[in-house]
Amino acid sequence: MQILTVDEMRRLERAADEDGHSYDEMMERAGRAVAEAVKARASVAGKRVLVLVGPGNNGGDGLVAARYLSEAGANVACYLLKPRDDEDANFAAVRERELFVADATTDKRWRVLHQLVTSADVLIDALLGTGVHLPLEGSVAVMLERVRAGLETRRIEPAAARRFVTLNDPGKAKPPALIVAVDGPSGLDYDSGDVDPQALAADVTVTFARPKWGHFLFPGAGACGDLVVADIGIDERLLRKTVGEPTVEVATPAMVAPLLPTRSRGAHKGTFGKALLVAGSINYTGAAFLAASGAARVGAGLVTLAVPAAIHGPLAAKISEATYLILPQSMGIVAPNACSLLLETMGAYQAMLLGPGLTQEKEVVEFVDQLFQSAVHPARTGRIGFQVGTAPDGGPKVPSGPEFPPLVVDADGLNALAALQDDEWWRRLPPNTVLTPHPGEMARLMGGTVAEIQGDRLGVATEMAVQWAHVVLLKGAYTVVAAPDGRAMILPFATPALATAGSGDVLAGAIVGLLAQGLAPFDAALVAGYMHGLAGQWASREIGPAGSLAGDLLPRLPRALRFLAGAR
Repeated sequence: MQILTVDEMRRLERAADEDGHSYDEMMERAGRAVAEAVKARASVAGKRVLVLVGPGNNGGDGLVAARYLSEAGANVACYLLKPRDDEDANFAAVRERELFVADATTDKRWRVLHQLVTSADVLIDALLGTGVHLPLEGSVAVMLERVRAGLETRRIEPAAARRFVTLNDPGKAKPPALIVAVDGPSGLDYDSGDVDPQALAADVTVTFARPKWGHFLFPGAGACGDLVVADIGIDERLLRKTVGEPTVEVATPAMVAPLLPTRSRGAHKGTFGKALLVAGSINYTGAAFLAASGAARVGAGLVTLAVPAAIHGPLAAKISEATYLILPQSMGIVAPNACSLLLETMGAYQAMLLGPGLTQEKEVVEFVDQLFQSAVHPARTGRIGFQVGTAPDGGPKVPSGPEFPPLVVDADGLNALAALQDDEWWRRLPPNTVLTPHPGEMARLMGGTVAEIQGDRLGVATEMAVQWAHVVLLKGAYTVVAAPDGRAMILPFATPALATAGSGDVLAGAIVGLLAQGLAPFDAALVAGYMHGLAGQWASREIGPAGSLAGDLLPRLPRALRFLAGAR
């Protein structure tokens, strides 16, 4: 699902209108989609719905939604920023249904607006669309300020509510209204993600044809709530003709589902690959458990944990399905001389994960340094091998020794790479290694700041994936998956349920589990990231955005697999 700029969306709508799919038809579909989004989240029969109506097409969408919700049994009121022409077909339809209509030009002290806001069960923000210019000024800014004040009034405690005679029941505070934004919250800059302080944070945003950049760029993205992208009848052929082929898209179930590994009835555990996970330390036993469980939960046939001897016992008691490779240790941390054992063993595996819970101690940095110091970038040798000397012509010798399986580097593996005395650390890694940094780790790898990363998440991830020649999965709200060829995907998930210790370990394990089953690195990162986001979204809804643990994601990963398989 391609992401559009404001100008691209305008050109697309204009092209659709010229192609015979009129603005009126698009508006009818848009308004109906808004009404359907409301009905999907709340029973509207007998409920009070307030539609804030702006002067442009966004307001027209709101009027259409008002008509459909009235037909569904809602008690609908429309509050206009400015009077609309009675020849406006959508406004005339509202008048014909005898819906309550008021406007800001005659409501001098905003009393009518306050009554409507404080009594509404659903509030639809159809004031301003994509053509907004910030900061908001004049009557629209004052109106939004008054709406926000009314919403705040209904949140006060019952005892204090007795002071406000505008409440229908002064002895009882009202539940929050469901706020639905048409295209986006009024005050959102759809290109930059900036948002005006007076904008109403929505529970649901219904946008049309394709999402816009502001829906995924913070701080504005944080005001959009759940994002629904509604079809308004614009032909895909016309989209490609008008806007061109996408380089950045939002991942969808239909896109992810065909990438899932197949599960034959005649399979055995070897069919689904073996994954080797180098993880854990005396202080971070849980990281190894969560990563191994994530790999197993996405279907890897065999998961082996390569761990320091000190944590083998606790882990074996915790996860009985894994096998173990016991690594030499130093005070419960992997020792540098563990490299030789690892190099002897890794050739038997289809994928490998390095990093969760290893710590940032100097022993770990030395271990990672030794592990990769002989690896040679394919641009220099044509293959991955181990450099043991110098050939007569001055080039590197590449022996026939072991090679890395497809690799994921996460957490302390990334921190160790950043700590190496090597400005081109990425050349040590196998091609198309999957790197999974959060913004802090990304800043260390680049030598930048977290603010710089967060200010341009998509640009940074894409640029670094190309420069490093590796897949980059930049974690965070709306995770970015970028490929060395410049492609990028945005995952449509932003939930605080994933902002908890161990969540990234589960994700790293899921990626290596899919790599072991034969998925290409970019596809494995995309599919695992999507399943991880779904699991987090479900955990948030079923448990709560606070209190959901990384372990709660594990039983939801197979559920995500089943959900995506149904989309094929």
